[in-house]
Amino acid sequence: MQQSEAHQGAGSAAEVFAAFLKLGLTSFGGPIAHLGYFREELVERRRWITEEGYADLVAICQFLPGPASSQVGFAMGLWRGGAWGAAAAFTAFTLPSALLLFAFALGAASLEGPLAAGALHGLKIVAVAIVAQAVWGMARALCPDRPRAAIALGAVALVAALPGAGGQVGAIAAGALAGLALCRGAGAPVAGHVGFPVSRRAGVLALALFFLLLAALPLLAGGGAALALFDSFYRAGALVFGGGHVVLPLLEAGLVRPGFVTPDAFLAGYGAAQAVPGPLFTFSAYLGALAAPGPGHAAGALLALAAIFLPGFLLLVGVLPFWDALRTRPAMQAAMRGGNAAVVGILGAALYDPVFIGAVRGQADFALALAAFLLLTVWKVPAWAVVVFAAAGGAALALV
Repeated sequence: MQQSEAHQGAGSAAEVFAAFLKLGLTSFGGPIAHLGYFREELVERRRWITEEGYADLVAICQFLPGPASSQVGFAMGLWRGGAWGAAAAFTAFTLPSALLLFAFALGAASLEGPLAAGALHGLKIVAVAIVAQAVWGMARALCPDRPRAAIALGAVALVAALPGAGGQVGAIAAGALAGLALCRGAGAPVAGHVGFPVSRRAGVLALALFFLLLAALPLLAGGGAALALFDSFYRAGALVFGGGHVVLPLLEAGLVRPGFVTPDAFLAGYGAAQAVPGPLFTFSAYLGALAAPGPGHAAGALLALAAIFLPGFLLLVGVLPFWDALRTRPAMQAAMRGGNAAVVGILGAALYDPVFIGAVRGQADFALALAAFLLLTVWKVPAWAVVVFAAAGGAALALV
């Protein structure tokens, strides 16, 4: 990133907010698409950072748990405008989709009649197609050889044997250990240099706070519904490798299984989240608003958003000063390959339960899910348009 030194810290928080509000309103298509929008706006048009510097930053955020595109946005705001710039980037990029999903949470309960019920069911069906597309794409990228395919299959078996968050965490840990043994030398050599304006002291403090919260929150969760909810969302944000759709099984284990949110409301909200721009993690605003017991409404939405994004940002700040040394170590690279393969298995298991069995009730539902999948993968129709198609299809099926 040395070539970008002249641009580092050269902007204001207001400038950062304006740039990321535009991105938050227009960035459809998931985290990979978001990174493309960021590159076009921040690298090519505004020239805040060099191509090489941006590529290094993306590599850092893909290495860490958490929402990769939001972490890149947070880091770009930090680079351009300091701490206030980081806060401005996160707020502007997150706010549009969070408000839309919060409004959907408030309005979904008032939708009545067969057409409304059918449209909501269509949102659950489109989740089948969206997650199937994610599993397919991630499997091709993260499980390209036999060892990593075997790790993914083992993760499916472990999650099936130990349902819930414990099985998912165990699958990721087992995948990382298997990667150490099976995945050395499976990737391209790492080159280049990353420098970032975060001190080692700040990094150590951020990492300490990350692990302190991860250890303490489960112990404090019995102190009330708000703490229990914060723990569920924080754990999901802390353990999700790959971002985006991978958060689905972790949120389902932390919220649906304990009874904070019903399975039908969970899948309907997940489907609606595909139709809005910005990060998929804002699905948490919808869940926090509906969760009961809990603060509910705006307070619940804010609590959920803060809890799910916080761990990824703490990890990012914590790792930035040490990234150069970490990323070149073969053992670290091998463990990450195995952990990422396990994530594919976890998401594959979630495709069946709760997504498929919670949405597909017969042949007509399966046909609608298959049509949505083909629209996404073969005809390359934008996700928001496929969501509208599936909602309309669900309403039509309700009349048959």
